Amino acid sequence: MEYIRLGNSGLQVSRIVLGCMAFGDPGRGTHPWSFGLDASRPFVKAAVEAGITTFDTANVYSLGTSEEIVGALLGEFTRRDEVVIATKVHGRMGPGPKGGGLSRAAIMTQVDASLRRLGTDYIDLYQIHRLDRDVPVEETMEALHDLVRAGKVRYLGASSMWTWEFAQAQHAADLGGWTRFVSMQDHYSLLMREEEREMLPYCEDQGVGVLPWSPLARGRLAREWDATTARTETDAFGGRLYRQAVESDRAIVEAVGAIAAERGVTRAQVALAWILQQSAVTAPIVGVTREAHLTDAVASLDLTLSDDELRRLTEPYTPRLPEGF
Repeated sequence: MEYIRLGNSGLQVSRIVLGCMAFGDPGRGTHPWSFGLDASRPFVKAAVEAGITTFDTANVYSLGTSEEIVGALLGEFTRRDEVVIATKVHGRMGPGPKGGGLSRAAIMTQVDASLRRLGTDYIDLYQIHRLDRDVPVEETMEALHDLVRAGKVRYLGASSMWTWEFAQAQHAADLGGWTRFVSMQDHYSLLMREEEREMLPYCEDQGVGVLPWSPLARGRLAREWDATTARTETDAFGGRLYRQAVESDRAIVEAVGAIAAERGVTRAQVALAWILQQSAVTAPIVGVTREAHLTDAVASLDLTLSDDELRRLTEPYTPRLPEGF
């Protein structure tokens, strides 16, 4: 495993981040394909043994049960000071003014709930899952800063939004003397490269770490074009993605398959190797539902694509509207 600083911050993360959306009670929330505690245990154990130190979840994943499972299993296999726990706030967790969003009241309520579920007294990286456009950005940034000052949170991160909105939040933090975001978790893969226009250059310029979500495009880059899985048939959010530029997407998926066959590696290794070679990217967030998914993610660190292979992977891309926020 490789390790790298998250942007210009002093926080060190593993080059592969384990995405924990698949861990949770399948009867809670909108993830019927998720794994309960016992089924999740082998994945977390294998990740720790592979040297992964960074684990990404969210309060809204399976309505809090993902955080419960992550906290329990990291307590079982690691020491708290050896891992980086990242979670998120914004999604609706319950009724009323404190049940979701990014108001001061909601943030203060939800961070305490996440801490209880995770079984820890601090969160390494606390991320806003999306931007709450109904709340002044100054209110959100000051509330997040107060969590850092209180010791409940060590670093702050953001997720998918327009670049101008992210810049506005950072500027608000500067004006108020509050804590800035050190990371951006955005939607980026061979099938969704719109972040290359503004967000990634902005992050590089500002020293913000980039943690792409869905680097395998919900698995589309890891399988043949017409293949489906149990998750593709039940993933409501994923079903709203990748409905543009179908022909060019197919050409990209086929290029991934061709290079994988030539190299004698898996499609997932090729797609992840590509994203790891993008200069703005700190570490992709990789979800696992099979042991091979973790093996492929770790193996991708040892695969370097040639200039010609990089060209073959990117040449078919057709611009499309950003998705995921």
